[in-house]
Formats: sequence, structure tokens, C-alpha cells
Amino acid sequence: MTQLERRERYTLGHHPSVLRTHSWRTAENSAAYLLPYLRSGLRVLDLGSGPGTITLDFARIVAPGTVIGVDAAAEVVIDARARAVTAGIGNVEYEVGDAYALDLPDDSVDVAHAHQLLQHVGDPVAVIRELRRVVRPGGIIAVRDIVYGGAVWYPLSEGLTRWMEVYQELARTNGGEPDAGTRLKSWAMEAGLTDIRSTASVWSFESPVDREWWGGAWSERAKTSSFATQALETGIATEGDLTEISAAWRDWVEAADGWFAVPHGEIIAIVD
Repeated sequence: MTQLERRERYTLGHHPSVLRTHSWRTAENSAAYLLPYLRSGLRVLDLGSGPGTITLDFARIVAPGTVIGVDAAAEVVIDARARAVTAGIGNVEYEVGDAYALDLPDDSVDVAHAHQLLQHVGDPVAVIRELRRVVRPGGIIAVRDIVYGGAVWYPLSEGLTRWMEVYQELARTNGGEPDAGTRLKSWAMEAGLTDIRSTASVWSFESPVDREWWGGAWSERAKTSSFATQALETGIATEGDLTEISAAWRDWVEAADGWFAVPHGEIIAIVD
């Protein structure tokens, strides 16, 4: 099945405001559930590696083992390679690839990790099956994804409520599932995995720095990123909606009592 047949389109795109937030991610703040399973000498796949910050953390942990980051966007892969060179980390490589057809042999990695990927794909079960193919028996598939519908914030805001409505509808129109974190265990079971451990964790933002990082980025995305372009193209939002959403995020950033939290689902699956 082709990407077109799956109706897949990446909702966020690769605007600088998106890459800036993705570069904040580390193994500690985004993959803590996996860290107890990592050790020196493992071969790790990081699928949907983006700017590669989590990937680099994995490489530090498993050295002299190796890590391969795979992403669909060539420009992001180029940036990740440069980041690895700057960091002086040599046991990592980044490649452009297809999550449904990885350029890896069967049973060739010890751990396959995907963070915030399955919410964007049209057939998450097929992606998990592909991860199962490349992970050796006894190895681990680790997946973490957001539950947008579980997000809560203060102060309450009509603009942020509208943001959630637009994002949920647009993500599903693009073939994704914005509440993917709630479905990970079910998808893994459908993919044929049986030894599954399911947990949850939360991102929260409340300090001035964190509010600017999260809310400032969304204020910008609402006007200039693929989220904005696609929302207008599909008729899901108007220019007025996007202006309201952008202003609401800026108001939230500037609110001294501003607070935001969003849950994530996680699974560790042992491949048989």
C-alpha cells in the first residue's frame, strides 16, 4: 500500500518551530520507560528519529554498540548527521527510510524504538509488524505516543479549546490518530505481539522557559507551519481561527500561572 493509498500526511511538517521543539527531546524526558532495558553493546533502531537528540542519547548508553536512526525526511536526516558530528559521537548513523519497509535484515537489531511516530501513520499495525521483523527473538520493541485528547491546561481559553478541535480533526483527516497513546497496546496485540508491558507518563510545562518552549512554538506553528497551511487547505480552520489560536498560545505563555500537561502511552514488547 502506498503512502497516497494510506492517505498519510505529516500534520506538523518540518517548520523551524517544529524542529526546535523536537530537538528538546532526550532519552530522559521522552524515553525513560526504555532506559532500564538498555546496556552497552546493543544494536538499536530509532525509527522516526527526527533531529536525532534521543538517538544520540541511546548511542552514548549502548556504546560500543551501535544505533541507527531512520526518518522519512531527508533534510531532517542531514541535520541529525551534523548534530552527531558536532557531538563527537561515532557509533550512530542516520538514514532516510520507509517505516513500512525498512532497509534492514530480519532479526538484525536488539531494540527498536519509535517516539511520537505512530500517531502520524496510516497503518500503525503494519509499522509495528515491520519493527517485529527486524528485532531479534528476545529483543524489545519500545513505542511511546501522545494522547492529545488527554491534554489539560490553565488558564482556560476558548482559543486553546479551538486549537485542540482543529488539531484533532486535521490529524485524522491526514490519516493519523492524535490519541495514539491510548491504542498502543491494542495495536501491538493486533501485530501479533504477546509479551507487552504498558505504562504511561506525562509531559508538563509551567515555568517561563517551558511555557515559551511549548506555547511559543505553537503560537508560531498556528500561523506559519504545515499545521496552518493544511488547516486552511482542508477548510478545517479559517484565518480567523488560526489568528485566535496563535494569540491564545501567546497569552498562555505570558500567564504567570500558566500550566499544561499531556499524557503519553508507552509499551515495551518482547519479541518471541
